Amino acid sequence: MAADFRHTRFLKSAASLADLPPDTGREVAFAGRSNSGKSSALNTITGVKGLARVSKTPGRTQLINYFAMSEACYLVDLPGYGYARVPLTVQRQWGLLMEDYFMCRKTLAGLVLVMDARHPLTEFDTRLLAWTTPLRLPVLVLLNKADKLSKRAALSVQRQVTQQLKTQAQVQLFSALSKSGAEDARQVISGWLASV
Repeated sequence: MAADFRHTRFLKSAASLADLPPDTGREVAFAGRSNSGKSSALNTITGVKGLARVSKTPGRTQLINYFAMSEACYLVDLPGYGYARVPLTVQRQWGLLMEDYFMCRKTLAGLVLVMDARHPLTEFDTRLLAWTTPLRLPVLVLLNKADKLSKRAALSVQRQVTQQLKTQAQVQLFSALSKSGAEDARQVISGWLASV
């Protein structure tokens, strides 16, 4: 394992690329629609309660938040998109910040895209995937809130998303509430952080 998830700690928040930590080591980014449960998924995967700030108001993650697993491994919580009740100018600013981040960050080893299993592949998810595909960045899609569906319905959603994305991403069921899928996600992320 590249790093111990349980030792993950908040490092810093960044409002611009200039505020990001040095572009060294390896990092994995978490992205997702504002009400997909992205911060909860990050907390569940690390096993560190309250690590990423969770709010009942979608869109609270407005900065790029860095969490250090070790001196060379980081998890990055990107601003949520597509739902937040904030001015359009602020949403555009978030989008530009994310775009610059993906284009410029050499240490980025993979992307965890969190979707609500009941509403997967929204227009915003599809747009992000289309944008990141040319970068050949490995992507793990977490179909979060799978506990809110029957087992049969959840597996059906997973099959549909997998068929639609083909080889573009790994797709797995996940529940931040029940912690289902957390270990599988940790293994994928560890592999990304460990690879050179």
